[in-house]
Amino acid sequence: MKMKFLGIIPARYASTRFPGKPLADMRGKPMIQRVYEQVHSSVDRLVVATDDERIEAAVKAFGGHVVMTSASHRSGTERCSEACSKTGGRFDAVINIQGDEPFVRPAQIELLKNCFDQPGVHIATLVKPLDAGDDFETALFNPNSPKVVLNKHGEALYFSRSVIPYIRGKEYTTWLSSHTFYRHIGLYAYRTATLDEIVRLPPSPLELAENLEQLRWIEHGYKIQTAITHNDTVGIDTPEDMARALVFLDASAQENQKTPTART
Repeated sequence: MKMKFLGIIPARYASTRFPGKPLADMRGKPMIQRVYEQVHSSVDRLVVATDDERIEAAVKAFGGHVVMTSASHRSGTERCSEACSKTGGRFDAVINIQGDEPFVRPAQIELLKNCFDQPGVHIATLVKPLDAGDDFETALFNPNSPKVVLNKHGEALYFSRSVIPYIRGKEYTTWLSSHTFYRHIGLYAYRTATLDEIVRLPPSPLELAENLEQLRWIEHGYKIQTAITHNDTVGIDTPEDMARALVFLDASAQENQKTPTART
């Protein structure tokens, strides 16, 4: 039987580095609308989960579905859980879509969905192999870009803000050309029952050390299946990130005008 997927976009107005980020204008559309339009056809139902009436009004204005949630949530996962419980209909799995990544590709959502074709998968996420030509300082040593190591089944063994694994006996400037490193792409999918379970788990030591929520799930015995994407998402955390995103948006629009039948 075909699984039914609920897509949820958690969106907060408050942000230390970029207040009001979901409503930031991107060439005539708020960022939250850009995200919504990118993925709405990839799931059976899509909702924005927010605690802010300004975001609620903006989503309704462009015809999107929105669910109001508590302002006390500590993570997008918790917000997704409440939104799932308030959304009508029965869904087999929930996809947590970052509200600050307006260039997420429908193909990446499909990769997540396909993970559940394997028996026993309860949580899935995406990883991207780093390229040998990447800047090693930015790619490997940026603590805001978590890395992940996998087992032979593609399950995540560990996530870290540090470089993992450490390549012994080689200069770090050669590491990218001597091993395949994976960067975590922060899209998650969970079976609905699993989502309800993991939001009840207490914080764990590794999670608190690294400030990475997914380590809580691993420490409590949950397996996280990964799928490999070769496309980057473009996260927006600051106004400077938005300026770069607008350049990317303009370039993409020009490319689409040249090749109107091209698909991403």
